[in-house]
Amino acid sequence: MRPILCLAASLVGSALFLAPGAGWALEDRVVVMTSYPDELVQRFEQAFERANPGTDLQIVWKPARDAAVELTKPDQGGIDVYWTPSLGSFPRMRDAGAFRPLAVDRAVLPGAVDGQFVSDRQGFFEAFEVAGYGFILNPAGLAAHGFAQPATWRDLAATRWGGRLALPIAGQVGFSGALYDVLLQAEGWEAGWALLAEAAADATLIGGGGQVSESVIDGHADVALTVDFFARSAIANGHPVTLVYPPRTAFLPAQVAITKAAPHPDAARAFVDFALSAPGQGLLFHPDIRRYPVRPDVYAQAPAGTVNPFQRTGADSYAYDMEKGLGRHGLIAALFDTLIARDHERLKTLWGAIHAAETALAAKPDAERAARLARARTLAGFVPVGGADADRIAAVFHQRRANTNPDGRAVFQKDWDARVGAAYAEALDLARQALPMP
Repeated sequence: MRPILCLAASLVGSALFLAPGAGWALEDRVVVMTSYPDELVQRFEQAFERANPGTDLQIVWKPARDAAVELTKPDQGGIDVYWTPSLGSFPRMRDAGAFRPLAVDRAVLPGAVDGQFVSDRQGFFEAFEVAGYGFILNPAGLAAHGFAQPATWRDLAATRWGGRLALPIAGQVGFSGALYDVLLQAEGWEAGWALLAEAAADATLIGGGGQVSESVIDGHADVALTVDFFARSAIANGHPVTLVYPPRTAFLPAQVAITKAAPHPDAARAFVDFALSAPGQGLLFHPDIRRYPVRPDVYAQAPAGTVNPFQRTGADSYAYDMEKGLGRHGLIAALFDTLIARDHERLKTLWGAIHAAETALAAKPDAERAARLARARTLAGFVPVGGADADRIAAVFHQRRANTNPDGRAVFQKDWDARVGAAYAEALDLARQALPMP
């Protein structure tokens, strides 16, 4: 237990407004629930306890779905702080009344990155760090296989990868819903799904988040779509890979909040204040963490070559709609399964026929066959949910793990299967018709 003067001295560069009463002292523990990996948690735990001697930081590790159960208990499981990379959890818990408000100095923490607000506009949770979405590349592998380095989302469909592109399976990889929604908002809903289908036909599909980047690091793939911290950590630890952010990508937050029933509210505020302070944010530059701080002022101490997401401008800037995206993750997972993952061999056969016909027609042009091929391309990129209907239908697939409204989803799924099957079958027939006669 320490007097307030010691606490104030430890929080140089803080961003919260702490307003303790006379004689206020910090509790001897703070209980923090998170799903962050050990390499990040341990460094923050040690640094916080050094800055706040006499206060023990106790970690409760739970994935988002288990954390939600804990925070809905009457005593919220004795948790003081919820601190985790789980985009959808914080709005749901806020709406359930799980958090108490935070007072944040917006001169220090703008709460927005690249024109996009990443903190709670109502003030119940705050962005702690952001991560971007892009490509991890193996330059040596690309050169060995004669592939150009992709720089844009469109480049993913412009190369015949032969399985050397790795894509996360939506619904099986935690970051995949946000990743694909970033692409879909950037390219447009229908055009984005057509791009994804064509790229996926030449890709290897992977169901584990870390395994996606590992496939490039270990040489089994030359390119993978990923969230950046996997790639940044690999680069910092000497692996010969690079990271590319395509124009019109997004940097999305992990967040922190104080629970409404926090049994140690002063220590909870001290932890959140430390996490958002300049010393706390500076820890995010560590080679084993490599996350982007949400404080612009700490980028002065960033390692050489660090991208500053607060300084992206022009073509790189992208006002991604995170709130819209959060509601679409379940729908994206269901559509990815229908269009791509469930019958990947069908997709390979279809796009293989289209690419073969394009190659043949380039050598021997024929207007009639080209028209058939154009129609085949349109059908091969078919998505059974139009962009205008996506938000409405997304509500049926929201919180899909909770198994809500299974009958409604089954009706959509049956309809999708029939329509996609018919579109793909017609596209394959047209692609084969487009092949010039021997």
